Amino acid sequence: MDSLNSLIDGFGTALTPINLLWAVIGVLLGTAIGVLPGIGPAMAVALLLPVTYGLEPTGAFIMFAGIYYGAMFGGSTTSILLNTPGESAAVVAAIEGNPMAKSGRGAQALAAAAVGHFAGGLIGTMLLVALAPTIADLAVNIGAPDYFAIMVLAFIAVTSVLGSSRIRGLASLLIGLTIGLIGLDQMTGQQRLTFGSLQLADGVDVVIVAVGLFAIGEALWVAAHLRRHSAEPVPVGRPWLDKADVKRTWKPWLRGPFIGFPFGAIPAGGAEIPTFLSYVTEKRLSKHKKEFGKGAIEGVAGPESAASASAAGTLVSMLTLGLPTTAVAAVMLAAFQQYGIQPGPLLFEREPDLVWGLIASLFVGMVLLLVLNLPLAPVWAKLLRIPRPYLYAGILFFAGVGAYAVGGDALDLIILLIIGLLGFGMRRYGLPVLPAVIGVILGPAAEQQLRRALQISDGSVNGLVNTPFSVTVYTVIVILLAWPLLKKLITRRRNASA
Repeated sequence: MDSLNSLIDGFGTALTPINLLWAVIGVLLGTAIGVLPGIGPAMAVALLLPVTYGLEPTGAFIMFAGIYYGAMFGGSTTSILLNTPGESAAVVAAIEGNPMAKSGRGAQALAAAAVGHFAGGLIGTMLLVALAPTIADLAVNIGAPDYFAIMVLAFIAVTSVLGSSRIRGLASLLIGLTIGLIGLDQMTGQQRLTFGSLQLADGVDVVIVAVGLFAIGEALWVAAHLRRHSAEPVPVGRPWLDKADVKRTWKPWLRGPFIGFPFGAIPAGGAEIPTFLSYVTEKRLSKHKKEFGKGAIEGVAGPESAASASAAGTLVSMLTLGLPTTAVAAVMLAAFQQYGIQPGPLLFEREPDLVWGLIASLFVGMVLLLVLNLPLAPVWAKLLRIPRPYLYAGILFFAGVGAYAVGGDALDLIILLIIGLLGFGMRRYGLPVLPAVIGVILGPAAEQQLRRALQISDGSVNGLVNTPFSVTVYTVIVILLAWPLLKKLITRRRNASA
């Protein structure tokens, strides 16, 4: 009841004209920036930090929250329409959203994503209000073996459901893990795969990898095929979801938040893991399995809902523990410190107006995002009417700008081109791109947690399975790996008995 009363007071703060204006500006800026490949919400918030020096803290954080959610939806827009994720949480949207767009259903994919973001954000924020103390306790108690088990689950899940075979999925994952090794060893400080280059000592940024594999690889692939057959502009199609689409998407919209929120609240990779797991879940549960990989709308609705709920989850550990679980949360933590405010257990007591105003603004931001972007879905989809040579020339330009903006180093553009050629080769030989991106994102963190767990147990492998949580996760992994074989055996027995 105290939380509900505090939330009502928060709405009183969030709905003042000036704070409502900051929320609108944040959502619009976030969506516009999210559409640019490589410039995601973390960079958007970081770039706008100096601009907010003159603002009072509540208004600044309400705008930051709008940027966060708006940028996540903007990233999904280019991910769906152009196969070019604006940020890492939008990677999964390209798997089914882009085939939908190519078949003239881009507006439906965008509408499914917009409603998914609304549902996920709404449910996620409600869970934030209700469960923040419990989730914070859970985050404190999870150790290195549990983190490593979660990441192994993500690796196995993504390689087992993507591509034409598990071998190709595993090969793609290994490529990503290898790229993730580039840079300094986090524990010893030794250089790995840097070829003596100081610029590579910090590793290859995941944004450059994602933009290279998706945007550059896709552009080169399309260019190679345009020489053989000229491409017609893709039809936009009807703008709204019909009853059949809603029937297929309402369950994924509701399932996504319960996958996304817990992963956002614990330090386990932000929105990337839950979007992948949501995709896996929807593929397992769908009655239209044959459509997956060709444009299944469930594969857009579920992950987008999970991503939005995960964004609400990241605020749990940041506000209650001062523990940032994503790049955006880390930038927002720096913003708190800029105002002389230290997030932690006492924040809700010391700054109740700011905290509950920020939480209430998440609800306001969700409504604004839906109202602004649902009618715009057909407008965004008209991007596909641009002739392919001009469209992909623009993608290459913005991909280059986005990659250069990451570090301001010309070497990043060379790395972008090399990874783009790698993406082209992966398409040529049927290797799915997504496991490689997963390997880059989670590989370094998985290695660190593995080594940490082994250090705690003095090198004993038992240290990886010494908690109930890790045992549960490994049980799920075994079921995932054994299920295809068990399914074949069950089918044979049924056929034999028939």
